[in-house]
Amino acid sequence: MTELLEFPAPTGAQRTVACPCGELARYRELRSKPVLTTVGSVQVSRPYYLCPRCQTGQFPVDVELDIERTEFSPGVRRMQALVGQQSPFDDGREQLKVLAGIEVTTKSVERTAETIGSDIAQREQQEIQSAMQLDLPILVGEPIPILYVQMDGTGVPVVKKETAGRQGKTEGQPAHTREAKLGCVFTQTTWDKEGFAIRDPDSTTYTGAIETAEEFGKRIYREALKRGWRLAKKKVVIGDGAEWIWALVAEHFPDAMQIVDLYHARQHLWEVARQLLSS
Repeated sequence: MTELLEFPAPTGAQRTVACPCGELARYRELRSKPVLTTVGSVQVSRPYYLCPRCQTGQFPVDVELDIERTEFSPGVRRMQALVGQQSPFDDGREQLKVLAGIEVTTKSVERTAETIGSDIAQREQQEIQSAMQLDLPILVGEPIPILYVQMDGTGVPVVKKETAGRQGKTEGQPAHTREAKLGCVFTQTTWDKEGFAIRDPDSTTYTGAIETAEEFGKRIYREALKRGWRLAKKKVVIGDGAEWIWALVAEHFPDAMQIVDLYHARQHLWEVARQLLSS
């Protein structure tokens, strides 16, 4: 692998590359750096260019191989992100060592997972803005019999700095959680013997974030569009009856059938019955 990653000194026109400042950066020398890959540590030897005007150096090969400003290959970074989002970072470090023979620090798992997470969030925001500007690709295909959107919110324990200045559920007490808003989109084409709808296997996609209801509305709308909302013959939104959910439905899904989920419908019915019997 190291031999394959020994790039030769450039010749001819390849001895200069464009610099962001507008000048041409010139080849200076070959420089090497260690890179941890999924098959072990290797050395990458590649040309180094320096701009005579702004003194900015660059390694075009690093950009090509996606190892710019990092000593981890794309494969190792994906592995770190995967274990980093599934368990505590130190557990993820141990998993990489046991399962792949790759030794990294706990901090590198944390930094890599957070960096890739930030990149994903940024791309999501770009897609959300495109959806709100009706700039997403128009899906074509067979009509979808029934498409469901379901959303809810739940409290997630967080560190103190994440709740600074936030009012808790008890008056005068600080908040101990932040509300994560979650949503899913799925299809349904069959019913069981008793007439209850059966969700199509492997048809569910999820989205969610700790954000305002307004921001989440755009997020779940974008997910529905990606799943073919415009192709659906019947459109359904399921919620627990919370005011913020139906406000989002009115804004983004006004043509959908609105259903309060069975659990909360029974809860509301029980409360009505209790009030009637106690009066």
